[in-house]
Amino acid sequence: MNHPKPASFVGAAGNRLVADVFGDSGPPVLLLHGGGQTRHAWHKTAEKIARKGHIAYALDQRGHGDSDWVVDGSYDFSDFAADAKAVADELTRRTGLKPIVIGASLGGLASLLAQSQSESDKADVFSALVLVDITPRVDQTGVEKVLGFMRAHAKDGFGSIVEAAQAVSEYLPQRPRPKSNDGLKKNLRLSADGRWHWHWDPRFLDGSRAEGANRRAFEARLIKAAESLKIPVLLVRGASSELVKTAHAKEFLALVPHADYVDVSGARHMVAGDRNDHFSAAVISFIARLSRGDQEPRARP
Repeated sequence: MNHPKPASFVGAAGNRLVADVFGDSGPPVLLLHGGGQTRHAWHKTAEKIARKGHIAYALDQRGHGDSDWVVDGSYDFSDFAADAKAVADELTRRTGLKPIVIGASLGGLASLLAQSQSESDKADVFSALVLVDITPRVDQTGVEKVLGFMRAHAKDGFGSIVEAAQAVSEYLPQRPRPKSNDGLKKNLRLSADGRWHWHWDPRFLDGSRAEGANRRAFEARLIKAAESLKIPVLLVRGASSELVKTAHAKEFLALVPHADYVDVSGARHMVAGDRNDHFSAAVISFIARLSRGDQEPRARP
């Protein structure tokens, strides 16, 4: 496949959002990465989606990758949701079709909240929703582990790309170490201090991390959002996820009884990176069923 084409969108705060576009024609698919990732996390999956006759838009969310860092540090979940809606509305305007959205972790929460906010005007933001290893309630120990890794080098960065690769390898021991660090380099930026830093605004970690009573209120908000879902939904869980346990998946499927469900064996929270072949196959199968209008039996944990 040819290299992706660059594109940009305007977010809810007038912020510039950068995307890679895969494919030349077909219904739109919007891919939203997890916190601390960039649009490059979707490259393999986006290519496969494009080969099946869709246009895939892999977006850098606010404060991540090449998208704008927001001056006032607005990185609450609602801010990401507002951006997701702004981009989806623009894709709908351009193509005449509401996009399918695939959201991993942070991207999934943004998508879920954006879709639920459409209830007030009775107009769906998306035509379908794929949640990647995220549910209204998750394991808080797993959340702290993920955030701990992100915080560990957020301020000081790394002395070299090799040092960063070693840190990732220690955090993800189950994932084979790549032969090249070129992919990792796309998630890093060389700063004026000569050190390599993650390609996201460190203030992102100061946003709504939902602790204590705030967390419970946020969970209640997400549960209400899930209950309101009417569009087709697929939940993809990493079978060894640190965040989404079997009980969390069962709870979500009780809230959204029409949802499809796939467990990806050998994958943890970063499902698309851990087992991209299985993950992409599950997503493409779901999209194909939507196109055909199939109503196949839904898997359950």
